[in-house]
Amino acid sequence: MSNTLLKYIIRRTGYSVLIIAGVVLFTFLLFNLCSGDPAAAVLGKNATPAEIESLRRELGSDLPLLYGKKCKTEAFPLWQGKKNNVCIKRNFPLENGVAVITFTSDCQTKLPIDSSTKEIRFGAPEGEYITKIETFRLQKNPYNSQFFRAIKEILTLDFGRTVTTREPVSDIFKRSIGPSLLLMLPIFLGELSLGAVLALVATAFRNRLPDRLLVLLSVAGMSISYLTVIILGQWFLGYYLELFPIWGFQSVADFGLPLTIGILCGTGTNVRFFRTVFTDELRKEYLRTAIAKGASPVRVYGRHLLRNGAIQIITRAGASLPFLFTGSLLLESFFGIPGLGFAGVDALYNSDIQLLKALVVLSAFLFVTINLLADLAYAWADPRIRLE
Repeated sequence: MSNTLLKYIIRRTGYSVLIIAGVVLFTFLLFNLCSGDPAAAVLGKNATPAEIESLRRELGSDLPLLYGKKCKTEAFPLWQGKKNNVCIKRNFPLENGVAVITFTSDCQTKLPIDSSTKEIRFGAPEGEYITKIETFRLQKNPYNSQFFRAIKEILTLDFGRTVTTREPVSDIFKRSIGPSLLLMLPIFLGELSLGAVLALVATAFRNRLPDRLLVLLSVAGMSISYLTVIILGQWFLGYYLELFPIWGFQSVADFGLPLTIGILCGTGTNVRFFRTVFTDELRKEYLRTAIAKGASPVRVYGRHLLRNGAIQIITRAGASLPFLFTGSLLLESFFGIPGLGFAGVDALYNSDIQLLKALVVLSAFLFVTINLLADLAYAWADPRIRLE
């Protein structure tokens, strides 16, 4: 490995770390500020305060957002109103806590709470009313916050357990990554290679019947919704003709129909893109000279045209590979394939924050890794490109 290549990889890895850090920050704000209380959402309205407290501590949603010693607690209910004297009964003992009492003048006072505190009874000073009493559990380490917990999860690749099934997230990934790869990689390679081959055929017969027919079919395939093709394929090929199973994952043979649908849906866009690339490349002087000298079509199209169009093929591959995950969401959901897409849809339906966070981080890592590999492949495809 040359020094230039090594320096380029190190520099791009640094950029990738910054991108992943931005995704982590956005994900943290999205799930911790905008999603509400995951414990209340999962346990429902009939959950006891002790159950909510236990799940919050496990998820870390009771911790301060960035820094602090005060943590949320359900040991005493939140009181809001306007009274001179207030008495609040505890739900369960709290070893070390504090009650923050707010008055009408926005002044506050604090009362210490320990395991012997069974109720909070307080009277407002003359001319004041109590408007709010909120209790907190106190922790010793102020850096034990939701943000640093999220950083730790990513660095250790330990996202804990799912909220609904209590299964470790790592076990779900180990079980789901295999079916997803068996589905996505053949679709990716199939639509890329088939699109390139058909684009070469269209270029060789440009402005003639095969070219116009391929362009027509490509535009038609691009215009039909992915979801429509899935439903039509299940009904016609699976139910009516009984050529493929419609649901389930028992063997590799069950991938026949989803693979066919995935490749067909992606081929049309690739044919249109590659045909444009190859047609523009064919107008260049070196290919016109090769044709004028009597070079065979195999040499013109297979060696010169395809090789010099490799940059655009790599660009297309690098841009489309991360988005195969979106297609797998639909295919795995409609065909009952227990992959990452199926797990993601299930996590969305059940508001499983832990699993969703892990999937978002995984998607970001795949995106930056694939873009780095695509840049390295540019130099391999065209030696004129320098990695600087």
